[in-house]
Amino acid sequence: MSIVHMEANLRRQHANLIMVHHVGQCEGYVFLVMDLADNVNGDPGSISPNYRPATLQNFLDASRPSPEQCWEWTRELISGLAVLHGAGMVHRDVKPANCLFVGGELKLADFGLVTNADRHLSQVGTAIYMPPDGCMDMRADIYAAGLTIYEMTTGLPPYRFPSLGEGFATFADSPILLQLNRLVLQACHPVPSQRFCNAQEMLRELQNPVPANRRRTFRWRAGISLAIACILVVLLAAIIYGWSNTTSNIWANFVTTPFEATIELDGKLLLKSSGTPYTTPCTILNLPHGSHRVVFKKSTFGKIDMGLVDFKNRHDIEYHAAPRPKQSIPSG
Repeated sequence: MSIVHMEANLRRQHANLIMVHHVGQCEGYVFLVMDLADNVNGDPGSISPNYRPATLQNFLDASRPSPEQCWEWTRELISGLAVLHGAGMVHRDVKPANCLFVGGELKLADFGLVTNADRHLSQVGTAIYMPPDGCMDMRADIYAAGLTIYEMTTGLPPYRFPSLGEGFATFADSPILLQLNRLVLQACHPVPSQRFCNAQEMLRELQNPVPANRRRTFRWRAGISLAIACILVVLLAAIIYGWSNTTSNIWANFVTTPFEATIELDGKLLLKSSGTPYTTPCTILNLPHGSHRVVFKKSTFGKIDMGLVDFKNRHDIEYHAAPRPKQSIPSG
């Protein structure tokens, strides 16, 4: 890509893309003149002896964000990426370290590897964020964005995907985290055709439907109605309690290595609404109460009985097949 073409494509006014003011070349090196990121130590927009650019990586290293913050940062990241994809370009190095904050808003930055999506793309970028197929196209950007969201929501490094780790309990009480987890599982699907085609498609999925605890605007206007509803809930508490023991939103995250294993519950194959079987990794909602026998099946590791699982108390069911030992080749 020529310097002029690169500058023309990157100088785009969008709230979630870092503003590139100039692209130049000096002694064989390409340089970018961009907006100054906030100072992670305070004093936004100023250079000081202890200046460190505010990146998503720095924030994640310091603390785990709230579900609401994860949602907002995800929306900002995917919105910026959607602008690049809409222009027919790919980023090829999406990761937390390349998400800068300017005025407190996340902006996708570091365009050193940006190129046209219609060209033959070499395998460049940060290895741990690359998809297993190695094709660095728009779906590779989606894969890397999915891992970035995974880090936000779980507090785990990308190599732990798709496990939810010990923090799985926080997902049970958060519709936001549950929806973000489903978004991540599709974005990071091992089969490229099963991922989102581009960031625009991923953004549409993120925005529809909106999790319940995002719908906070103007709730105060419904105060009287809510008070009446609370009275009715109290009157019907005994009925609701009995009903909830058999029908509530019990869920679990199923993970195997290798992926693409089917899941049986009490000898019955778990199926999607389309009639096709669920395959790992996946998150399944509305599972039955009580303890149920979980079995994973895949040709490469056969039938794995995980025993009885109570989904009310356990939400992460994992099986990782041991790698096959390498066969030695006789000498001579």
